[in-house]
Amino acid sequence: MGRMPIELFKRGTHRCLMFADFHEEDGEAVQSNQFLLLHGQAGAILDPGGNVAYNPLYLGLTQELPLNRLSAILASHADPDIIASLDRWMTATQAPVYISRVWERFVPHFCKPGKTQGRIIGLPDAGARLRLGQGEDSFELLALPAHFLHAEGNFQFYDPLSRILFSGDLGASLGVQPGRIIERLDAAHVGRMEGFHRRYMVSNKVMRLWAAMVRELDIAMIVPQHGAPMAGAAVGDFIRWAEELACGIDLMGPAQYRVPA
Repeated sequence: MGRMPIELFKRGTHRCLMFADFHEEDGEAVQSNQFLLLHGQAGAILDPGGNVAYNPLYLGLTQELPLNRLSAILASHADPDIIASLDRWMTATQAPVYISRVWERFVPHFCKPGKTQGRIIGLPDAGARLRLGQGEDSFELLALPAHFLHAEGNFQFYDPLSRILFSGDLGASLGVQPGRIIERLDAAHVGRMEGFHRRYMVSNKVMRLWAAMVRELDIAMIVPQHGAPMAGAAVGDFIRWAEELACGIDLMGPAQYRVPA
C-alpha cells in the first residue's frame, strides 16, 4: 500500500508516474499498471484499474495533487482491469472520463445510476488532441486510434513532452518486473509477450496499420498496461516485431470452430 510509484519522466513540473505493484499481495488479479501524469497543478489518471488498485492509487494521487485539480480520467478501453474502480473515482473527484465513443454507453454499468451523467467524453474513432488543465498548467496529450488492439474501441495516449506512448495492452509482457526498463527486445522478452499478443490482438492487418502510424511519432518509451516499459532500441524492435506478427483471426480456422464432442 505504501510503495512508491516509478517515475518514468520528470522535467520541470511535468512528471509521468507508474503504479505497478498493487496486485502482488493477493496474487488473484492480473498485474496491471496505472499512470498519473502531472503538469504543474494539473493532472490526469490513465487506466485507473480495478477496485484492488483504488486505495493505493488514491493515496498516491493525493500525495501529489489535490483531488479538485485532477483534469481527466483517461481510459484506453473498458475492460475491468482498466476502469472497474470508476464508481469510486466518480465519487472522489469531479474529473471527466475520456473513452472511445464505442464504450460511452457501457461505462455507466460500472457505476451507480446517475454518477456518470455529463461526465463521459466519447472520443471519436479518429482520435483527438486533448488539452488538459488550464492556463500555464495545461498540457497536451494525443489520443491515438488503436482499435482492435485489442478492444473494438481502443486508444493509446502519447505525451509529446515525455515522448512516452502509453500503449494499453499492446506491448504487454507477463512475468517480468514492471520496474525494469527493457532496452533490447531479446528472445526472452519476446517469449513473455508472444502468447498474449497472438491471442489478444485481432489481426496482423491492424498491427501493420498501427506500426505505420506510430513511426510518425518521436517515441522515447512504450509503456504498456501490463509488465515492463520498453525504451531505447527496444522501441523500434517492438514496432518491427508487432508489424510482422500473425495473431488473432490470422490463426483461426475450422479447428477452432467446432461443436464440442
